[in-house]
Amino acid sequence: MDIQTKKELQIFATQIRMGIIEGTYNAKAGHPGGSLSSADVFAYLYDRELRVDPKNPRAEDRDRFVLSKGHCAPGLYSALAYKGFFPVEDLKTLRKIGSYLQGHPNMNTVPGVDMSTGSLGQGISTACGMAKAAKYLGKNGINVYTLLGDGEIEEGQVWEAMMFAAQYNLDNLCVIIDSNGLQIDGACKDVMSAEPIDEKCKAFGFDCITINGNDFDELEKAFDAFHKSDKPFAIIMKTIKGLGVSYMENQVDWHGKAPNTEEYEIAMKELTAKLAEIKEA
Repeated sequence: MDIQTKKELQIFATQIRMGIIEGTYNAKAGHPGGSLSSADVFAYLYDRELRVDPKNPRAEDRDRFVLSKGHCAPGLYSALAYKGFFPVEDLKTLRKIGSYLQGHPNMNTVPGVDMSTGSLGQGISTACGMAKAAKYLGKNGINVYTLLGDGEIEEGQVWEAMMFAAQYNLDNLCVIIDSNGLQIDGACKDVMSAEPIDEKCKAFGFDCITINGNDFDELEKAFDAFHKSDKPFAIIMKTIKGLGVSYMENQVDWHGKAPNTEEYEIAMKELTAKLAEIKEA
């Protein structure tokens, strides 16, 4: 990846992180930890990978993205806002009465959202349905992407969906697993370990790659591998929960709570400094 492209992606990812903090702070609720760990893949997807158009979010030939870990809506909303699907200022209305930006994505109200999600395990199932439908209709240019959490894959429905994907050779399906090691109740290894995730994905008929999900060169390598595969594809991203905000990093407490005013100011100061550093480099 060339220097300029990486710089643009780093700027976009930092803006997404700022939007996550802005939204959860104003909502006084939400899930910043897993949204922050996913900010880099959101940036890569919406800047480099997905064939989507903010001016025509319902274009029939668009790629589809399903946020299976729907509680990380602050990250998706921020990516969509900075991509131009709706005003960035609206991020401040997250979870407020009357806002179209509710705690989990709603395809009926949010431009750019392809599936309403929230109940963990169900997003990947709908993504499989979309991928199967695209094949059935002969829409060979449409790819379907879905993002799951490593806590989420403890759900049996996830593996049923993966069996379905392999059975119908959904080579237009890319399953992305954000493996940050933490879930609401603690470390995944202590709650219900899903390891070895890569071997399980392969056993269920997927091609699979494990990467540093907070590194754009590695993300590029992973999506290039997806496009070359003739099977359903899984990207296992090793990430840092809360990345970008020092006091949130690798802290399970930040799975599902919002920063207070002092914490908000610290986070925005850090991210503003990071943004300036990237732009000046």
